[in-house]
Amino acid sequence: MTSKEIQIKNGLIYLIPLAVNSFFPFIVISVFTRILTKEDFGIWGLAQVYAIFANGLTNFGMLTAYERNFFQFRNDKLKSAHLLYSSLTFVLVNFCIIAGLTYYFRNSLALFVTGSMENGRILFFAFCGQFFYGILSYYLTFFKNSEQAFDYSKNVVLFSLMNLIFSLLFVAWLHIGVIGLIYAQLLSGVLVFLLMSIKFFKLLKPSFSMGLLRESILIAYPLTPRIFLGVINSQFDKYMIGLLASIGGVGIYSIGQKVASAVFSIMTAIQNVFSPQVYKKMFDNGEEGGRMVGQYLTPFAYVCVAPALLVALFSEEIFLVLTPAAFHDGIDIVIILSMFYAVMFFGKQPQLVFAKKTFMTSWLSFFSVGLNIAFNISFITKWGALGAAWATLFSGLISEIISFIISQHYYRIQWEYKKVGLIYAIFFSATVIAILMHHYPAPYEIKVSIKTIFLILYASLGVHLDIITKDNLRMVRNMVPLGSRSTT
Repeated sequence: MTSKEIQIKNGLIYLIPLAVNSFFPFIVISVFTRILTKEDFGIWGLAQVYAIFANGLTNFGMLTAYERNFFQFRNDKLKSAHLLYSSLTFVLVNFCIIAGLTYYFRNSLALFVTGSMENGRILFFAFCGQFFYGILSYYLTFFKNSEQAFDYSKNVVLFSLMNLIFSLLFVAWLHIGVIGLIYAQLLSGVLVFLLMSIKFFKLLKPSFSMGLLRESILIAYPLTPRIFLGVINSQFDKYMIGLLASIGGVGIYSIGQKVASAVFSIMTAIQNVFSPQVYKKMFDNGEEGGRMVGQYLTPFAYVCVAPALLVALFSEEIFLVLTPAAFHDGIDIVIILSMFYAVMFFGKQPQLVFAKKTFMTSWLSFFSVGLNIAFNISFITKWGALGAAWATLFSGLISEIISFIISQHYYRIQWEYKKVGLIYAIFFSATVIAILMHHYPAPYEIKVSIKTIFLILYASLGVHLDIITKDNLRMVRNMVPLGSRSTT
């Protein structure tokens, strides 16, 4: 099997959990928006703000350091074990400390974050649930970087299935309210973490290395301000909506963000295919690898933008089918955030991490957060939850452009600018038209025709760029059903 065939096969395997993770939230939204109120979703969204923020501090940037150093020690099983278990030990100790502080101050934190001390329990368990969901990433990164796509996908699907079942049990059957979503994530995360730990204890003997931990911390600690600020950057909009608009607005924004995040999930799944190859080209070819990386990434840019195009064009249909009328203000939010997630493809390239310029990411995060706060305060005050979406897009575009320029300075990827430009030109044209069609009603037949034209244009571009070819389609077809599975 050729390298290209292996990557297509792995890409298809990574799409399995993606399909599950994209399908299940639609079930959750369809069911739970008819059980829980906008305010319930608002409290849940605000609790996630704190959970993600606190876990950013807990992880201390170690996941990025682990992923980078994995390739440095990938041929040494003992050092690979040292690296993995030293990283896990470090974040588990951090978790115990921050969990204790969160529990002790839970009511005061809940008052600050959600506006009510009664949500202290929700806040604490949201933090714990987010931690056990996040710590799975260390094991999953091992599978991803080892190109063991089946093992990666199997465990992601297992978590998703458990989370869905427990969510339906707690919320739809036991009717314990929005905290049921949080209990479901926590229970699923703990169970899958225990199962994966047992598997890894057999694969890699548990061990610890202070030297490797110190080396990882030296790479990770400059990332902590970036993670700290990055969480503020990504979650500040929800907090400001609750502060300047309403808890219900937070709920609508959270639902819109959940639908649009399917785009980000797909991009992450595709990143699992190209990221190890990008790192290998960088390590193996140094600065000379920039041209190879640029040519290699063009098809992935096309594939990553495709789901953003679909979600943006059909956001109206998604909301009309899945949610009651009270949530339909989220349609524009989905389109706008899809535009933002599509642009994030460039930010997923590891140039600064490879160049060990992680301190620079923190300075970029300072700038990005300041810009985001400025846009959010102004836009939310005028337009509420919709203003938060526009603020995220505009501040994100500016930040991504500056980050792109600086990243290119430290490691130059020779992008195929004309091809990538055509991809994004069609995409942004389609999203703007989608917003206009939503606000200026036209017969549905005309809307569908216009959407179909954009899909045909995008497919034609794929053919023109030799991304959609007979050979590629044949390789994809030959991989379905998928061939032999990877094993650890």
